[in-house]
Amino acid sequence: MNKLKSWWLNLNASLWFVPTLMVVASLVLAYGLVLLDAGTSNKWTRDYPLLFGAGADGARGMLSAIASSAITVAALIFSLTLSTLATVSGLYTSRILRNFMRDRANQVVMGFFVSIFVYCLVVLRTIRGGDEGSFIPPLAVSFALLMALVSIGMLIFFIHHIATSIQAANIIAEAATETIAGMTKIFPKQVGEEADKEEEEDLRTADLNWYVVPAATTGYLQGVASQALLDFADGTDAVVRLEHRLGDFVTQDTPLVSVAYYAAARPPTEKEQAQLKCYFTIDTQRSIDQQDVAFGFRQIVDIALKALSPGINDTTTAVMCVDRLGSMLAFLASRELHQPLRAQDGQVRAIARTRSFDDFVCLAFDQIRSSGDANVAVLLRLLSAIQTVARRTGSYIRRQSLRKQCDLIEKATETTLAREYEQNQVRYRLMEVRAFLVKPLLPAVPQVA
Repeated sequence: MNKLKSWWLNLNASLWFVPTLMVVASLVLAYGLVLLDAGTSNKWTRDYPLLFGAGADGARGMLSAIASSAITVAALIFSLTLSTLATVSGLYTSRILRNFMRDRANQVVMGFFVSIFVYCLVVLRTIRGGDEGSFIPPLAVSFALLMALVSIGMLIFFIHHIATSIQAANIIAEAATETIAGMTKIFPKQVGEEADKEEEEDLRTADLNWYVVPAATTGYLQGVASQALLDFADGTDAVVRLEHRLGDFVTQDTPLVSVAYYAAARPPTEKEQAQLKCYFTIDTQRSIDQQDVAFGFRQIVDIALKALSPGINDTTTAVMCVDRLGSMLAFLASRELHQPLRAQDGQVRAIARTRSFDDFVCLAFDQIRSSGDANVAVLLRLLSAIQTVARRTGSYIRRQSLRKQCDLIEKATETTLAREYEQNQVRYRLMEVRAFLVKPLLPAVPQVA
């Protein structure tokens, strides 16, 4: 099921899938309207000669013109799409190309123009006139004209959509929205029961014999069927230990998961090894679609690093990235993250490699802080983001992670900012953020119905 889900997500994100479905639909529609015209007298069409009065030559000419125009515009749209992908990859990061490829608006517009071309070809070959015997499907021909008129609006919409979608603010916002949606699905849901401290200590001191199950392929770990893995461990009276975190690169024939059996020290059978491998989705690239929400942070961090590079030097884009990363961490700050140990029916069954809140904070801020060491705007916005995150959590451990970032920013200020004026700006802001971090979390104001 995990591999089937991955296959469906990859198929749904491809540029050709939706256009192919639309082409098939246009074929069915064309044949359907032609058969409808052939099976009815269509006497009522003679009452509206301005709409349905085209002869065989006129119908052929109109369909030929629509078909040639549609395929020309379709080629233009494909060229614009490829040009946009190249531009986005160069200005931002190639890791967000997948978002553009699976953009439903782009897929529908491309599919629509190709569908018009196919539809006109199918209807065109059914028109007969002169010695061949007269047959003109008025409904099918009129529908082609309607599609041509709609295509004008589709082309205008596509140009507007492309111009909007390549703006930095929209790209960053889309990546952040997708990541928050992924965190909403993943972190509130607890798979199994969380093992308590006593079970954790017992497991660490238990004398278990671990057997390694190697990976069947090479790639990035996209997802894990957690509940199925727990059910497997419960059914075989075993405990499984994941050797990689989501998003990690896995090499074929290296450890993927380790298994230990409570009842007897035995290696897993070939059937059990094959079953375990099926619970892991490994692909050529990372994806947020399943469980790897850290990849969402990675995308926005990469955009910020590209913006701070000497070749681009776009501080405003980097600042927008920091704002979005702060909002994502603020969302995460109030969520209960997955614990490494998982239990079922009171028995520890799985040991996962999970990311802590500090891991996410370091992922979001460390590289941006290093690349923006001498940029006072980036350092000040990092401090604002830290304060935003602190507003959402009263946890001492999580606030310690934020305090650590403040200390690192202070060191960067002293070593990279040459002007006293800029240093004082950061120092004053640091004092405000540190004072805020020692305050207790204020209760939320209840909403008035």
